[in-house]
Amino acid sequence: MTNISCTLFAVPGASPGPLFLARRALGWLALLLVIGMLARPAAAAESTSFEQAIGHLATANFKQKERAVGELLDARHANTRAVLNALLEGNLYYRKDDRRVFIAAAQDASLRLQDPLTMSDAGTAEASDYTKITTNNQLRKTLKSALASFDLADPDANVRLAAVNELLRSLDADSVSILRARQSSEKNDAVRTAISTGLAIADLDSADAAVRLAAVEQLEGSLNPEAFNRLSALVTKADDGSYAEPDENVRNAARAALNEIDNWRSFYSTLETLFFGLSLGSVLVLAAIGLAITFGVMGVINMAHGELMMLGAYTTYVIQLLMPQHIGASVLVAIPVAFLVAGGVGVLIERGIMRFLYGRPLETLLATFGVSLVLQQIVRDIFTANNRPVETPAWMAGSLQINEAFSITYNRLYVVLFMLIVFAILQLVLKKTSLGLKVRAVAQNRAMAKSMGVRTEWVDALTFGLGSGIAGVAGVALSQLTNVGPNLGQSYIIDSFMVVVFGGVGNLWGTLIGGMSLGVVNQALEPYAGAVLAKILVLIALILFIQRRPRGLFPQKGRAAEN
Repeated sequence: MTNISCTLFAVPGASPGPLFLARRALGWLALLLVIGMLARPAAAAESTSFEQAIGHLATANFKQKERAVGELLDARHANTRAVLNALLEGNLYYRKDDRRVFIAAAQDASLRLQDPLTMSDAGTAEASDYTKITTNNQLRKTLKSALASFDLADPDANVRLAAVNELLRSLDADSVSILRARQSSEKNDAVRTAISTGLAIADLDSADAAVRLAAVEQLEGSLNPEAFNRLSALVTKADDGSYAEPDENVRNAARAALNEIDNWRSFYSTLETLFFGLSLGSVLVLAAIGLAITFGVMGVINMAHGELMMLGAYTTYVIQLLMPQHIGASVLVAIPVAFLVAGGVGVLIERGIMRFLYGRPLETLLATFGVSLVLQQIVRDIFTANNRPVETPAWMAGSLQINEAFSITYNRLYVVLFMLIVFAILQLVLKKTSLGLKVRAVAQNRAMAKSMGVRTEWVDALTFGLGSGIAGVAGVALSQLTNVGPNLGQSYIIDSFMVVVFGGVGNLWGTLIGGMSLGVVNQALEPYAGAVLAKILVLIALILFIQRRPRGLFPQKGRAAEN
C-alpha cells in the first residue's frame, strides 16, 4: 500500500514522464480494486438479507410476515418497494416445490413471473404450481405505512402529498411517527400543510384538553375530509346524551371550526357549479354559433344542424381508428377534418335544397328536418345504431386539483378554451376577411349587395358551409363529453335555437353571452329542481323574456333588423 500511495503524487518541479504516468494509473487502479473489495461484502450482505426476508414471507404466519416486512425495510434494497407493493396488491406468490417467491401477474390459468431479486422476467408457469402469499387487515395497514415511508422520500412533491393523504386515512402510532419524522425536513408547502393537518388530527386523541383545543384551532378552515369527519365526531351527541369530546371548550371550538369549514365548502361548491355551468355553456355556444350564422344571415331554420355536429363526432371516431397509436394527436387532426367534412355536406345541402327555398322559412324547416333523418339513417347504415367509443387523450384526462374541495376536470377546461378560440377565429374571419365583409353585407341588405356585384348565391353557399363546418368542430368537442351515436345532435338542436333566440338572431356576441348564461342558470337549478325540471324552468323563463324583448339580448339594428 506504501508503494501505491507513493505513485499517486508527483515530485514538485519534476516533469512527469511516461513511466511516471503509467505508475500513477496503476496506483489508481489498485486503489479502486481495494475499495471495491471492501464494498463488496456490504453489498452482498444487503442482497442476502433482502433474499432471506423475502423467503420468510413464503411460510410465515401474519405476525412473522410483519417482522419480514420490517426486515425488508431494514435491508434497503432497490427492489424493496416493488416487493411490498406486490404483496399489498396480492401479486406475490411462492412456488410449492422450493418455496421460492415471485412477483406474478395472473393470465387465465397461468402466471407471468418476475424475479424479485433482479426484477427480470422469469417466464410463465401453471398457476396450480404456485400459492399466493396472503395478507390480513393488520398486515395491509403495515404495508401501506411502509410504502408511505418510501413515497415520503420521493423527489416528486405530488408523490409525497399522495403518501401523506394515504396515511391520513388510517392514522396510528406508526403513521404519526412517520409524519413527525418527515415534518422538519419537508420543504414543499402543500405537503407540509398536509403533514400538519395529520398531526393535528392525531392530537385530537390526546389526553390533554389543551392539546386537543390547539389541534381543533389548527384544523379550523381545513378542507381535508378526514379533518371534517373527526371534528364532526367530537360534537355529535350519542344516544345517552354524551359527547365523544368531554371538554365543553373543545366542543365549542370544534363547532366554530366546522362552521368555518362549511363556509369554505359552500364557496368552493359555488365555484364548481359556476365552472360546470361555463363548460355546459361552452358546449351550447359551440353548438349554436354555426346556427347563429345560417339563421341570422340567411333566415334558414336548419333542423339538420345537430346532425352536422354528429358528423363531426363520427369524424373524430374515424380519425382515431386511422391513428390508433397517436390518440393524443388524433383529436387535433380531427378538428380541421371535421370542419371540412361537415362544411362540405353543408355546401351540398345549400346548393341542392336550400337555394330553392329562401324566403320560405317553414319549408326550410321541413326540408332540413328530412335531411336530418337521411343523415341519421346513413350513419346507422355505416356505423350501426350502437354508440361508438371515442377515447379521451391522455392530455385531456384527469383533473386539476386546486384543493381538497375543488378540482377542475381537464376535458371541460379544454372545451371552454376551445370554444373561446373558435369564437375568436370566427370573429376575425367575419371582421377581417373579404368573405366576412360580403357575409355582413348580404345580411344587412341582400339586394344592395347584389347590385354592388356581390355574388350572393355563392356567399349563401359559403356561409352555410361555414356554419356547418363550425357545427362539425363542435361535434369534435362533444365526442369528448358524451356518447357518439346517431342521435347525438338531437340533444342539442333545441338548446341551440334557444341560445340564438335569447342572445339575438345573427349576433355572435349575443350567442356567446346567451349560451354561457343559459349554461350557468341550468347548472345552478339542477341540484334543486333536477335535470328535467331545470330545463323546463329555463324554457319558461326564456319564453317570458322573449315576450318582453322579442329580438333577444342584443337585437340587430338598421336594415338588418327591418329584414
